Amino acid sequence: MDITIRAARPEEFDAIGELLVAAYAADGLLALGPDDPYTGKLREVAHRAEHAEVLTAVDADGTVLGAVTFAAPGSPYAEIAGPDEGEFRMLAVAPGGRGRGIGETLVRACMDRARSLGLSRMVLSAMPHVDKAHRVYERIGFTRIPERDWEPVPGVRLLAFACALSETA
Repeated sequence: MDITIRAARPEEFDAIGELLVAAYAADGLLALGPDDPYTGKLREVAHRAEHAEVLTAVDADGTVLGAVTFAAPGSPYAEIAGPDEGEFRMLAVAPGGRGRGIGETLVRACMDRARSLGLSRMVLSAMPHVDKAHRVYERIGFTRIPERDWEPVPGVRLLAFACALSETA
């Protein structure tokens, strides 16, 4: 796979925001379509880069094929993470990049970042109906932690997953 994972660059922020919106819409994750209030959050890449870490997957030509936000403990982007946990959010892969292992590679990059910070566990929240994503997480070693399921807004349920970093390579 000729893909590089690295910190997103400011000149890529708009493209990353649009990739996230397009991927979330294609996967049915924006209940109100283009008018969904979450589209604004997805496009706030510059803000996320100031308060968390935005990683991107690019091909040899520099085309952005995927992105994810890694939130260390204390980051305003950490929603369910405890003090010894890293969290990733807003993972998306462009339709043309799917099926190439890019999503898994981005998740593993977040896990490596968490290990580098001495964290013991990685957590995430996911919509219930994204079965392909759930399978990727489970293959990596994530398991469900239903006691931490939550609703960011009434009627939107998110499932919680965790993976002990010592159990994965």
